[in-house]
Amino acid sequence: DYQGLLSDLGSAPAGAVVVLHACAHNPTGVDPTAEQWRGILRVVQERRLLPFFDSAYQGFASGDLDKDAAALRLFTAAGLELLLAQSYAKNMGLYGERVGALSVVSHCPDAAKRVQSQLCAVVRPMYSSPPIHGAAIVVGVLSDPQLYGLWRQELAAMAGRIQDMRTALKQALLEVRCPGNWDHITNQIGMFSYTGLSKAQCEHMTRKWHVYMTMDGRISMAGLSGARARYLAEAIKDSVANC
Repeated sequence: DYQGLLSDLGSAPAGAVVVLHACAHNPTGVDPTAEQWRGILRVVQERRLLPFFDSAYQGFASGDLDKDAAALRLFTAAGLELLLAQSYAKNMGLYGERVGALSVVSHCPDAAKRVQSQLCAVVRPMYSSPPIHGAAIVVGVLSDPQLYGLWRQELAAMAGRIQDMRTALKQALLEVRCPGNWDHITNQIGMFSYTGLSKAQCEHMTRKWHVYMTMDGRISMAGLSGARARYLAEAIKDSVANC
């Protein structure tokens, strides 16, 4: 509901903080188009909103780090001040390390110093000195041209595999003649997909087929294998037909 999004942003009070997913939106798997991002930017500028970008899946949407950063770079090129929360948990396989970074873009050096002071005040009672192991791995990969190149290749491979699983699931759904239109499976991107299944259908999937998902119908496409796509399709068909 793009128009609904613009309406909500347009009704936000001036100066409000708005959280925006940079790419591979979780949980919907639906990202704005380039033109839609420009429309979002216009409303943010008009309402003088403060964007807070959540970038947890850079590289997992398109397989390209630069393409997945396009929205963020659009906003910074427009001269906006903003915040960016990055996570390397998924795109570097460091989920257990919970490693990431918070960046703040400010036009004023004095404001930057005050922001840093406030962040230090927040961090101190929370964890003071964060674990260094995960951060050291990220630094090692990003600072070594060979490792950085290999990482980009692996990201592209992983994103491609997820898209392959989307294609395999949709094809399996067509083969088993599952009722309904399943184009959204391949139209969405990233790790997750909203299947459109109801709570009752999800419960049936778990109870009879031992397929586990959140009760809003969200599934992890990264957890699917080609060998199990037809099984999942059969489970979905049965649930749609009988619930």
